[in-house]
Amino acid sequence: SGGTVIADALLTLANSLEAGQKSNLRTIICGRNRLEDGSAEAWAAALRAHGTLQEVRMPQNGIRMDGISHLVGGLAANADLHHLDLQDNTFADKGSKRMAAELHQGSWPLLRQLNLSDCVIGDEGAVSPIVEALAKGLHSKLEILQLQNDNLETEAFSLLAGVVDKFPKLKRVEAQWNEVEEDDEGVLALHNALRKQGGKLVMNDDEEEEEAAEEEAAAEEQPAASTEAPKSIADKATDALADMLDKVSIR
Repeated sequence: SGGTVIADALLTLANSLEAGQKSNLRTIICGRNRLEDGSAEAWAAALRAHGTLQEVRMPQNGIRMDGISHLVGGLAANADLHHLDLQDNTFADKGSKRMAAELHQGSWPLLRQLNLSDCVIGDEGAVSPIVEALAKGLHSKLEILQLQNDNLETEAFSLLAGVVDKFPKLKRVEAQWNEVEEDDEGVLALHNALRKQGGKLVMNDDEEEEEAAEEEAAAEEQPAASTEAPKSIADKATDALADMLDKVSIR
């Protein structure tokens, strides 16, 4: 019920705007709150009413297929969305098809980061409709794609490998814990395709830990920034005068 209260408040805010006035709401972060399906319709209405969102992060809320379908419908009204995180909510077949339908028609053309990890978007023996929709290449600004633990098999990796050139800015794909080995043909193809354009495929946690260690080491090597404030013109003049007086002697 708490999620519905917040969503209704956001809807009231949107409805209070004067005709022709755009909402100033750009970001919604509401994760790990067990929103579940009960508040999904209210959230969808609020998202649709504002229509100005650029970043929506609602991970780990226990939202299932029906709720996801509602949310996606509300998100579709936000054309400027560039960061969407719905990690660890259950899409399954119904939610995946609803999401795929929006991706197929080019919703969210400015999308730069998409996190659908742990969302059950894949089914055994079939390519996820979401992967098929992404493969159309309509989201050329995509930089980070997170599809961890999504039941993806070799065909999904092969499909993405064949369209990497449609995503010139794609630098990172995180796909740990899927139904493939690291030496799988599709995985290797995606790895090589990303590497050609300076990107990276992350397939295990060790790689992430190594990256974190490298970043930490690089940060330690950076010279410490000077804490001294830059001298003002007056201070510099005073220093110069002091130097001149040092050279004066009385005979």
